[in-house]
Amino acid sequence: MAVYPYSHDDKALVQARVAQFAEQTERYLAGHIDEERFRPLRLQNGLYIQRHAPMLRVSIPYGTLDARQLVRLADIADREDRGYLHVTTRQNVQFNWIPVERIPGVLAQLAEVDMHAIQTSGACIRNLTSDPYAGTLPDEGLDPRVICEVVRQWATLHPEFAYLPRKFKIAVTGVEADRAAIEVHDIGLRVRGGVDDARVDVWVGGGLGRTPVIGKLLRRALPVAELLNYLDAILRVYNLHGRRDNKYKARIKILVEAMGLEAFNDAVEAEYGENADARLRVSNEQVARLSEQLKMPIQARAEGLLADDPAFQAWYQQNVSSHKVPGYRAVAVILKGHGQAPGDIRADQLRGLADLGVLHGHDEIRATHDQNFVFPYVPHDQLYDLYQGLVGLELAGANRGLATDLIACPGLDFCSLANAESLSVAADIQAKLAPIEADLGPLEIKISGCMNACAHHHIGHIGVLGVDKKGEQWYQLTLGGRDQAGAQIGKRLGPAIAKDAMGDTVLRIAETYRAGRRDGESFLNTVDRIGVTPFKEAVYADH
Repeated sequence: MAVYPYSHDDKALVQARVAQFAEQTERYLAGHIDEERFRPLRLQNGLYIQRHAPMLRVSIPYGTLDARQLVRLADIADREDRGYLHVTTRQNVQFNWIPVERIPGVLAQLAEVDMHAIQTSGACIRNLTSDPYAGTLPDEGLDPRVICEVVRQWATLHPEFAYLPRKFKIAVTGVEADRAAIEVHDIGLRVRGGVDDARVDVWVGGGLGRTPVIGKLLRRALPVAELLNYLDAILRVYNLHGRRDNKYKARIKILVEAMGLEAFNDAVEAEYGENADARLRVSNEQVARLSEQLKMPIQARAEGLLADDPAFQAWYQQNVSSHKVPGYRAVAVILKGHGQAPGDIRADQLRGLADLGVLHGHDEIRATHDQNFVFPYVPHDQLYDLYQGLVGLELAGANRGLATDLIACPGLDFCSLANAESLSVAADIQAKLAPIEADLGPLEIKISGCMNACAHHHIGHIGVLGVDKKGEQWYQLTLGGRDQAGAQIGKRLGPAIAKDAMGDTVLRIAETYRAGRRDGESFLNTVDRIGVTPFKEAVYADH
């Protein structure tokens, strides 16, 4: 496996945080710390109070897991929760029903397998995310997870950036095809070059939520040696000048817009020039060491014949990706269309994936920001065995990137911030589009229950936002969003739609696309060519 190995210092730090929070929780439950004082303490350890029960968000740096960690998550789901967990759009996982008094014990169980919940919430640098196919891509130089790990070690419990004006998210990719959505993050990094000559393009000021903004390219071809000093300068400018009087205007995207890119750049360059610290320089040796640690030690091998099984063939065509190592493939495991909420997975399925990962995936699996999993290292001649194993786990849906592979936040069913349900609307849309999704081709539907945009609805091919209208649930629709290079915010279609009409409404949009597309034209390309007017006319024809 190629999971980053925790050092003695890593383990000691995590265990110390577990012990610290156990003592804080004990004092809170005894009444010695009130709710207001306990709130920042629990948020520093990934603990939220949701609509029905506490929610614990577990950090999965750049989405990478091994079998022992999957099994431990399954054990916690069974013993402490309700037998399942939820994969988020930040490549994290969440438990939704663990009582507060049991959280310290759960954190101790996670620490035993090199996992934690540090900086999964609060006004700090959150979980580092990356391309789930990193390390497998033919056009990739340096594995972007190397940069993720460099930044993670710098950002974890950074004393100056523990109380930023607002939460801060960083994403890293290593190729032009952007599966990490770097342009809608507070900082987005694209790595170019290899171990010896890596450079980084830096985007800043992206984000969704109430004020969706596409990030701006701040620095091109920054030497990796200077990356931490440069990030330090950006964070310091944000920490000093970001607003703290209004949480809705506290993100770095608001600061960049207010200052203007040129003035913001000048402030960062001044900070970078005056306060660069030699101790923050990233050495070639560090890059080479991390690259070796994260590199899967596999060699080219012969490819076998594919099984003559129509269902397998369909799954292979939709869910299996090419690989830079001959004889290997990367395989997507889709957590949608199986009768469970998008991103939810049962404990028995987690254990099954752990077994399959050991047998066929070199003991590595990755969570993705579209709420799925990926086996990045599967021998070609073992694909059918893996497929059969996934069939037994009810996880062999051949729908990667199709309509039923939609993203949805937990919504009003769980979240105390939500205005409307997401999960029931997702199920309605899935049921209506499943019969025709193969003909529709790639179609990203993203459903958020409020303006916080946890499901990234602004950048969905079809975006759905739940709103409250005098106690009733309604939904606004956008079309044409995307999170690839050249990211774009979707265009609003028109007035909000009632909840019970959502499935039929999205079906009308899909049928309008089928009627208006040219040969082989994707949904996005059709929207770009004909605009939203034909879709608006179809949706509101009876209004």
